[in-house]
Amino acid sequence: MKIDSSPELASPTNRLAGYVGKVGHIVRFGIRDAPMTTSLVIVMWVLGAVTGSLVHGPSRALAYHIATGMGSLQHGRIWTPLTSALWEGNLLRYIGATILLFVVAAPLERRMGTRKLAIAAVSTQILGVILGLGWASLAKVFDSSWGFRLHVGIAVGASAWIVGALMVASANMGTLWRRRIRVGILALTITLALFSGQLQDVIRLCSGVVGLVIGAWIVGRSARGDRIVGTQREGRVLVAIVVAASAIGPMIAALSPQAVGPLAVLRDLFRGVPWTVSEVRDLCAESATDPDCRRGLLELRLSGVGPTLLSLMPSIFVLVLSDGLRRGRRFAWIAAVCAQVVLLILSIGNFVVRFIEAADSDSLFYGIGDPNVYRTLVPFLTPLFVLIMLIFTRRYFDVAAPVRTYRKLGVSLLALMAGLIVVYVGGGMLARHGFDREPTVLMLLADFPQRLVPPVYLQLVNPRLLPVDVEATLLFEWTGVVFWVAASILVFATLLKPANEIDPRATGRARAMLRAGTGSPLSWMTTWKGNSYWFSSDGSSYVAYRVVVGVALTTGDPVGPPDRMRRTIEEFAEFVSDNGWIPCLYSVTDDVRAITDSMGWSGLEVAEETVLDLGEIAFTGKRFQDVRTALNRAKKTGITAEWIRFPHAPLAIKDQIVAISEEWVADKGMPEMGFTLGGLDEVDDDEVRCLVALDEERTVHGVTSWLPVYRDGQIVGWTLDFMRRRAEGFRPAMEFLIASAALTLEEEGVEFLSLSGAPLAKVASDREANLDEQDATTLSAVMDNVLDLLGRTLEPVYGFRSLLAFKSKFQPRYVPMHMVFADPAALPSIGNAVGRAYLPTVSLGQGVKLVRTILGR
Repeated sequence: MKIDSSPELASPTNRLAGYVGKVGHIVRFGIRDAPMTTSLVIVMWVLGAVTGSLVHGPSRALAYHIATGMGSLQHGRIWTPLTSALWEGNLLRYIGATILLFVVAAPLERRMGTRKLAIAAVSTQILGVILGLGWASLAKVFDSSWGFRLHVGIAVGASAWIVGALMVASANMGTLWRRRIRVGILALTITLALFSGQLQDVIRLCSGVVGLVIGAWIVGRSARGDRIVGTQREGRVLVAIVVAASAIGPMIAALSPQAVGPLAVLRDLFRGVPWTVSEVRDLCAESATDPDCRRGLLELRLSGVGPTLLSLMPSIFVLVLSDGLRRGRRFAWIAAVCAQVVLLILSIGNFVVRFIEAADSDSLFYGIGDPNVYRTLVPFLTPLFVLIMLIFTRRYFDVAAPVRTYRKLGVSLLALMAGLIVVYVGGGMLARHGFDREPTVLMLLADFPQRLVPPVYLQLVNPRLLPVDVEATLLFEWTGVVFWVAASILVFATLLKPANEIDPRATGRARAMLRAGTGSPLSWMTTWKGNSYWFSSDGSSYVAYRVVVGVALTTGDPVGPPDRMRRTIEEFAEFVSDNGWIPCLYSVTDDVRAITDSMGWSGLEVAEETVLDLGEIAFTGKRFQDVRTALNRAKKTGITAEWIRFPHAPLAIKDQIVAISEEWVADKGMPEMGFTLGGLDEVDDDEVRCLVALDEERTVHGVTSWLPVYRDGQIVGWTLDFMRRRAEGFRPAMEFLIASAALTLEEEGVEFLSLSGAPLAKVASDREANLDEQDATTLSAVMDNVLDLLGRTLEPVYGFRSLLAFKSKFQPRYVPMHMVFADPAALPSIGNAVGRAYLPTVSLGQGVKLVRTILGR
């Protein structure tokens, strides 16, 4: 058994080398284990070279015979759905298809097998083409322009069947990757179809949908079912994917001259200008309502690199916000909601101007030369959908930035604005002869706000000024670009700052006191996010607490000198009462229970801590059979245990741990619990050690995390917190990791390991079995029975009692953990607070699903 206790640092150079190594491994694996994929790559490049199609795609004569489309099938060329997948449109697409084949198709071939991949590829390609052409016929009914372009369009490329095969394979993937792949693929393909709108985009979407439908028939369903409830972290990722897709769509339309989709409202805005500034002014002098005047002003504003970039800036800003959504930032959620509201107002305004006020049908608002109700209302749907999604997922985004972060951001933005005003007005006066009319200072000040607005949103506003030389053009077109780029960078910087603690200095002070003093096995949990801190009057002790529905709920014993424990509890209780809260000390030891009993408090036993005393540990005898079997199997199969610190672990290891954790939680089909149960956020700590089970290929099969336990400034023990195992990996990974941790930490001189407690689970004791009738009638006894019933009820979902039984394999010493409180009459509120602390983000829908799951098992 190999155990490495030195953390590995992942420098940028090492990470780059790791990525290069991964790419090389993928290519080697594709050539060796993916014969169909490798053959298709060779055939595609050979055909492209032989037919002269590598640079600009197939010629018109060749496309007539091999490209798919409505005309191809109508004229009997029924082979084109398959042959079209062997050519690409240009050199960049050949390169892109090759990357997709090696990175996506080759791993799928190894996972599914060559036969199933071939079935998936042919089925999704053919059915995707048929469905796509059917959509092209239907599109003519509600959007004649788009429908016509689809009807006469042709399609070539392998991306459709690759997307379809990936969706097929997702049917029997684990919950995490099944959900991510499906959401990501659907968001991307729908965006491409609606904004770019080429026939190949529509066929790609249809192939993905076909793969989604027929996947279970080809590869079967996952044994873990179709649960879609995941962690708060995963919910943030999925929302961020959708918001990012909504931002990418307009960028595709703006940058693609061939975009024809129904949401490609910018496609007509980026073309050459047929008039000069003076010609447009002459046209407008004759008639300000002349369509040529309106079109000329519009195209003057939108022509050039600067206006194009400025029109893209809101989408780039939303992409920045989507990264904030991925991080759970409240500010990103608020800003994203505001952005969608603005887009919604603009879309509604467009509709009002066109159809309620009966404006001129030749108006060029949103670049639509021939408007109708459908094409005017379609852009309204995207921000509406995203806005509704953001509102319904509000609970995911509760992470605040450090104190004064947004005050500093506001000051920075105001300073940026002031600086740009000085530059624009001062530069405008210096270059005043470079405009079509000589400006004044007031005119430039009045015009400045328009320079910050993307020109696509200024189509109904006549410009005060138009530039005619280079200097004036730079000021006129690039001032807004500079503002948006700087604003995006400033906002992104705020999103990178560590999440806000209630008082960061208090957290640091608490950690320092804990490291220098004495705590219980759960004391490191007091440093977790979500806690506030109270310090004793003499500064020797502290209590970590969180206020939930009026209850000040603590975690573990107060940290400080044992001889000051009673005084610390009394002072804390006074502090809590002065604030109108209810004091409740949760998961405390017998020592604290004895003190609170002498103070007249009540208490309940809520869990059993399992402790392994080290020093002479030896997993011998019949009672340790399961543990020895795990160690022996690991040795035979090449599984080793390795110590790491998660923040400094190699990227490949970290990615696997994250995937295993998210998969584990998602498979539960229930919201992730918190409070005394740590997750990935708590593992990401320099002082927390992780022990991972790795095979010879560095695949992670399981992971455990261990929290330090201090006594008089020295680490005397470690507490087990985070436990995750790969669903299809080495089955006895947890037994192997815990046993390995015990053996190696014993060699380091550690006194004990705490396997922690399981909430709402405990070993029945003689004291509980012999409760007299009087005790059974007290409110505390009733609450004890309620907690026992709750533990039995939640067992099928969270398995706390099974976890306690699992830990019994190590023959631990059992130590009771208590919940103590001053007022038994407050037990209903305390019970509610404990439930909310463990499930802080549960929604009504998740609560209903939780009940249904309990009743159904």
